[in-house]
Amino acid sequence: MKLKLFSTDATNSSEQDFNLPVFEGDKGLQAVKEVVVAHRANARLGTHSTKTRGEVRGGGKKPWAQKGTGRARAGSTRSPIWSGGGVVFGPKPRDYSKKINGKVKALAFNRALFDRASAGDISVIETFAPKQAKTKLFNEIIGRIAPKGKVLVVDAPFTTEANRAARNIKRVTLQDASKLNTLDLVTYSWIVVSSKALEQIIARANGGQS
Repeated sequence: MKLKLFSTDATNSSEQDFNLPVFEGDKGLQAVKEVVVAHRANARLGTHSTKTRGEVRGGGKKPWAQKGTGRARAGSTRSPIWSGGGVVFGPKPRDYSKKINGKVKALAFNRALFDRASAGDISVIETFAPKQAKTKLFNEIIGRIAPKGKVLVVDAPFTTEANRAARNIKRVTLQDASKLNTLDLVTYSWIVVSSKALEQIIARANGGQS
């Protein structure tokens, strides 16, 4: 599969073939959905909690007599129908995590990689090696490759200069190639990968690792 390869300063580019995984039909699409849902579910803390009528403090005294007042029979001011009362069927702490089979993870990663590459959303740069750790310089390089939208920049690993230069660019997120996942691949408008990082990604895809 052909990808656009940029020079270090992104002023020159050419197309080059890379040994990326290839799919036909809708194979792997369901796996992508399952893995993305799992990633998002696993990021949830699940600490939300509301109190039932038995957990709200107070309400032990009967508000008024059972009979003779003309009002409804009420046994507690902590009833769910009262202001300040408990909550019916409210959320309680729970574990949202989902377990995904390793082969499904690998299939989803490869399919997402193929889809983004086929759409032309993945670009390769020779190396992220700005002459100076300057945000302006790094932003100019990324701007030549991806003029707008959120950009995921992938290297293996990043130099100190590249980290310093990119950390204040709002639309740019850095990710190490070893930690790249399916959610990363489907989230960002553009993905810019160094040649070294792409070698690791291809080896991982062909090796079947998630």
